[in-house]
Amino acid sequence: MTFSRSVKIAPSILSADFANFGAEIRAIEDQGADWVHVDVMDGHFVPNLTFGPMAVKAFRQHVKTVMDVHLMITPVDPYIDAYAEAGADVLTAHVEAGPHIHRTLQAIKAAGMKAGVALNPGTPAEAVAHVLDLADLVCVMTVNPGFGGQKFIDMGSKIRALRGMIGDREVHIEIDGGVDPTTARQVVEAGADLLVAGSAVFRGGSVDTPEVYGRNIAAIRAAANG
Repeated sequence: MTFSRSVKIAPSILSADFANFGAEIRAIEDQGADWVHVDVMDGHFVPNLTFGPMAVKAFRQHVKTVMDVHLMITPVDPYIDAYAEAGADVLTAHVEAGPHIHRTLQAIKAAGMKAGVALNPGTPAEAVAHVLDLADLVCVMTVNPGFGGQKFIDMGSKIRALRGMIGDREVHIEIDGGVDPTTARQVVEAGADLLVAGSAVFRGGSVDTPEVYGRNIAAIRAAANG
């Protein structure tokens, strides 16, 4: 994983056809996805249940790019090794998910993965100020986590604050929630470089009409790049 601040699109497979994940992952990668985003929810930290380590391991064999696993669970630490063994390239934990985010990020790195830290809409940028030297990615939630397809919440001031705090560190700013061609430009202008998009990528397409995914990804990228 060579670091670059060029805009990357990471479709969230939470919006894919659950009966056809392998084909869906191959389709989005063939159509221009840079990363594949996997939303792990526990029904406790967020009000939804999605994928465990066994599902992520099954996805891994289809992912040729970067598998970006976003843990919306608490506690995180007991599951770090399981997601490492499942093949996550990047593992992101929420700063709100436990009392020791520094220790959590250390453990993610020690398990051989890139470490991400996520911020809910109500959490200020300053909450990650003292872990930026451990982080490879900061995920700014632009919806309240738990469900796909929600309305975008403007976090421009938080993104700009993070961009200033990160400075020349090789840390991505990822945006998760409500990203589409109408919101992509404003988050990139604020300093983001990694855009998670679920319904905006998968809407209208299928594994039988993957070119729709390609058009959707291209539209987001074009908007983001202005």
